[in-house]
Amino acid sequence: MSYKISVDTGGTFTDVIVSDESGNENIGKALTTPNRIFDGMRNALKSAAFDRDISLEELLSAGKLLIYGTTRATNAIITESVAKTAFITTKGFPDTLVVKEGGKYNPHDFSSDFPTPYIARHNTFELEERIDSLGNQVIPFNYNQALDLCKEINRRGFKAVAVCFLWSIANSDHEKEMARILSDNLPDLPYTLSHELIPVVREYRRASATAIDASLKPLMQSHLYDLEKDLRCSGYSGDILVSTIAGGCSDIKSLIDKPIYTVNSGPAMAPIAGLEFSKLEGCGEDIIVCDTGGTTFDVGLVRDGNLAFTRDTWLGQPYIGHLLGISSVDVRSVGAGGGSIAWVDEGGLMRIGPNSAGAQPGPACYGQGGTDATVSDAAAILGYLNPDFFLGGQMTLDVKAAEKSIELIANKINLSSHLTAWKILTLSSDLMMKAISDITINEGFDPREGSIVAGGGAAGINIMNIAKELGCHRVIIPKLASALSASGMQFADIVAEETLSLVTTSESFDFEGVNNVLCKLQNKLEAFKASMTLYSDVPYEIDYIAEARYIGQVWELDTPLPNKRFLQQSDLKSFVDKFHHVHQRVFEVRDEGSPVEIMSWKARLSIKLDIVKSYNSDVTKAELPSFSQKRNCWFGGLEPISTPIYKGSDIPVGSVIKGPAVIEEPTTTIVVYPNMVTKISISGNYIIDILEK
Repeated sequence: MSYKISVDTGGTFTDVIVSDESGNENIGKALTTPNRIFDGMRNALKSAAFDRDISLEELLSAGKLLIYGTTRATNAIITESVAKTAFITTKGFPDTLVVKEGGKYNPHDFSSDFPTPYIARHNTFELEERIDSLGNQVIPFNYNQALDLCKEINRRGFKAVAVCFLWSIANSDHEKEMARILSDNLPDLPYTLSHELIPVVREYRRASATAIDASLKPLMQSHLYDLEKDLRCSGYSGDILVSTIAGGCSDIKSLIDKPIYTVNSGPAMAPIAGLEFSKLEGCGEDIIVCDTGGTTFDVGLVRDGNLAFTRDTWLGQPYIGHLLGISSVDVRSVGAGGGSIAWVDEGGLMRIGPNSAGAQPGPACYGQGGTDATVSDAAAILGYLNPDFFLGGQMTLDVKAAEKSIELIANKINLSSHLTAWKILTLSSDLMMKAISDITINEGFDPREGSIVAGGGAAGINIMNIAKELGCHRVIIPKLASALSASGMQFADIVAEETLSLVTTSESFDFEGVNNVLCKLQNKLEAFKASMTLYSDVPYEIDYIAEARYIGQVWELDTPLPNKRFLQQSDLKSFVDKFHHVHQRVFEVRDEGSPVEIMSWKARLSIKLDIVKSYNSDVTKAELPSFSQKRNCWFGGLEPISTPIYKGSDIPVGSVIKGPAVIEEPTTTIVVYPNMVTKISISGNYIIDILEK
């Protein structure tokens, strides 16, 4: 028996899913250990091995493939603990990272100063060189000045260098010359060249991505190599891949070269899992994917069976945070997870997040010294959580500590503890609904027309009420909901993406130039495929996408190419028709009389790593077992309701449970509110129907 293992290291919990050759899956979960990530991973792996009645050593020795997702890069950026990085740019353009794109989070606040740049202004170096937009040299590369810069960088102890010249995407000779000088004079210093990482128009996006990537190289090289060493020393001899924000996974070497793709790589896996679970349950290919973790609530969108991508992923608030710039799975996050802290502002209004209790000390109910009231504490005193069955009995919740933490908030707003807890849950739900609205309604998607796939350890607490407010009539909570991102890794392919810029329009289309660009993209991706020697016989496909817009618009829409090359006029017409369709889907309007402008071209390689899932299809209508007990639960009223409590392991497939009820799984709890019905599908997932009153 061999195993495929996926590991998602979150801010609070580390999730593990193990699948075998028959498609059987089980979950392991443990608290994340920030000081040494492998300790938490090992504890989660032990939990998964114990569930299979094997030892950790047996699990690892039989492991064939391990896919790892991490928050290390994201946390390093947020906490400003990345490597000290120098930024080298064209003379006359030192403020690119300061000015950013000129937007403001609050456009009416005229007192706000420039946002903090990712690399400080005093760590920015200007170099005499200039290429114009056509690729012609305007000012020669100043070789002597470049040598002086190397000496200064060495003297000041920089650990990485980001190089971003103004028009390197039109002619990369000057960036390549700078790279040669850095390699000759500072051979151990990692660097990133903008034309290699993100060769697209828009100076700030390219500069920001280059700076972030360079600053992560020392950190992620150490982290990923240390992880590999720990796994090998523990007896694992299989292949190791790492999940990426591009919606797939890749090998360690590739991600050490481009570590920016590990940022937000865990949340990017949830939409992949959501799509697979929705298809499995016959709920269509238009879905909202929600992942409620201990620290954040992440939401993604799948339309027509395709993941949504964006180049507008900000770390921090839009316009004042830091822009990734690379094409990435569109996942929006708010600080409203199970560990998000409730507090009262100076005006007496209660708020939730963005601060989180994390894994240490965690919510007050964890009994690890935490005193701040959190969403999990609210769920505990509302009666939703079983103190003796948290994490399948691995942890015992301290309900009295939770009550004390809630009382501190209740006294400030003059409400009872239970009503305060309900308000905390309601307020966190409001924040989650706003995140869903941002990625659905604002993108032309009506939530009433799709289903919700919900995951994360805290997903089952309030997702049904959120769905009801949004008008969604169906929610899918997978059996392994608490590890949705880790589930996504089980379905993920090896993915690589390349981009090149060539601006052209449908009126004066550059057939030869575009086809040359598409050939270059294909050659790059096939070279990557050839480097993956362990997967040389695995099927793969390459998809091509244009970033296009109507002339005069500011932003582009990803438009899949109907044909892999533009050989005749009909190929161009098919593409233009496809763009009109995409534009209408997003904005509810199409302008067939306007020419289409293409700014960049992308190619996406997918190497298939599917594992066949097998489920028992011999299902008859099951008789619902007796509930194990009843517990007083509050659902917004002044008095509790005596609520049936079911153990998930006792419920046969085909069962129907009417709310109010609580279903306890080892790693999650599902609250079935009044006027809601849950069915257990053939695959063991929970399908919740929101009934009209």
